[in-house]
Amino acid sequence: MVSITLSERSRRLLASLVREYIVTGEPVSSQVLVRTSGLNVSSATVRNALVQLEHEGYLSQPHTSAGRIPTDRGYRVFVDLLLDGRRPVRPPAGVESQLREQVSRPALMEDVLASASHVVSRAARSVGFALAAEQVSYLQRIDFVPLGGTRVLVVVASRGNQVTQKVIDTGEELSPDVLIQAANYITTEFSGLPLMAVRDAVRTRLQRERTLYDELLGRALRLAQTTLDALPKQQPFFVEGAASLLHGVPESDISRETLRALLEMMEEKERLVRLLNEYIDGPGLTVIIGHEHTAPDLRSLSLVASTVVDGDTVRTVGVIGPMRMHYSRAISLVDGTTQVVSRVLRTGD
Repeated sequence: MVSITLSERSRRLLASLVREYIVTGEPVSSQVLVRTSGLNVSSATVRNALVQLEHEGYLSQPHTSAGRIPTDRGYRVFVDLLLDGRRPVRPPAGVESQLREQVSRPALMEDVLASASHVVSRAARSVGFALAAEQVSYLQRIDFVPLGGTRVLVVVASRGNQVTQKVIDTGEELSPDVLIQAANYITTEFSGLPLMAVRDAVRTRLQRERTLYDELLGRALRLAQTTLDALPKQQPFFVEGAASLLHGVPESDISRETLRALLEMMEEKERLVRLLNEYIDGPGLTVIIGHEHTAPDLRSLSLVASTVVDGDTVRTVGVIGPMRMHYSRAISLVDGTTQVVSRVLRTGD
């Protein structure tokens, strides 16, 4: 929400200064703003307004004789102005065709999210990420693939084209035919049910008199139980683009310490996912600027993300980059890409 304490003229001056600083990376003088703000006011009037904006914490002056640059608070006003006047966007040109070219047929959620993180990273020249979380996972199909000996690869497909894989040890060597029959039985019996409900139903059946089941069905139920008990609660997450920040951003915008902290998060992933889940509390746009980050190491960065709820799945696409980023482009990019991801998954090809 735009600060109500600022006059319309102050907001326009601030927005003009932020835009100029994003483009040039240099402190902005009052003379430049006289030309670019479109306010038709004198340089003295602009200087007085800038002094007031600096006093209120929206701007800072690196040197006494230099122009001014936006603070975190100044960027926040600028972004809120963008969001308040924002119109529905179309996906950036080429995004949908790139995603469709890069994913398999039918389109699996993990493939589409991986491609989306790559596309937004390249387009924004920043770190790009994409993640999804199913509010409820419904079983679509299960397959058991022999790996040799007693090891079996379990492939669980749930709604929304999400696939989870897990290797289990069955304790006995099973033929491919037996595994196919077991998978078909579990799929036929439980397809369409939430995974947790499937797990509970399998446990209940196994606790009954074992004489009720022949050897094949008993083995199928035991395989399903081992599988569902071992499945982690996965949240597909893809992130890339560290090289864009290492080689494409001046150290004045991002310190080496901040880069190191971000790279460590990208390697760990779990910490970054926890942070993103903390920031994203529902569908729509999320913009975190500078000191709004709860992680002190990231307070010279900004995050722009778009989240959509599609049936039982929540998906987010976003970018992380310097505070001096092109916010309007980043907002259009992540919002449009999120729409494309939903469309590609919905059509399945």
